[in-house]
Amino acid sequence: MMSDSLWVNLLWSDSKREDLPSFLRSHPLFAGLKEKEISELCRIMHERTYQMGEIVFCEGEMGAGMYLIWEGRVRIYTLSSASEEIELARLGKGDFFGEIALLDDGPRTATAVATEPTRLLGLMKPDLLDFLDRHPNGGIKIILRLSQVLAARLRHTNEELRVARYRPPSLAGA
Repeated sequence: MMSDSLWVNLLWSDSKREDLPSFLRSHPLFAGLKEKEISELCRIMHERTYQMGEIVFCEGEMGAGMYLIWEGRVRIYTLSSASEEIELARLGKGDFFGEIALLDDGPRTATAVATEPTRLLGLMKPDLLDFLDRHPNGGIKIILRLSQVLAARLRHTNEELRVARYRPPSLAGA
């Protein structure tokens, strides 16, 4: 028999979504989209709630889409080779994560867990591809903005790697 918690966490929509269009319009990822495109995004985004400590997805799982935090907080971490958690980010309202799943078919690169009661909006890859077919200009804007964020994150990671690997030369004879 399935536990009740499985049913609580199914994707859902309700009548309280009337503030979703303004939330999306104000988000940098969707800013500048036409009203018709915002309406379509409202229709295709999946809302889901998570309780504190509940895992959104695990590193190594196949990803289906990205998540935008509408309310709450999410912690992103990976495991070291010694199975120790390495925190990558703590995210809050308006932040998004899991976007790599929109761009490739590889496994998740980290684990995401809610750190308090959280409402997420999911944008799944098949829905984004359909959106691109129906609204090519809007879809390209979203993909371009996602690419800009990924580029900034890669630059940041490269800088962290550079700093972590830099070892000043030891002074000879000192």
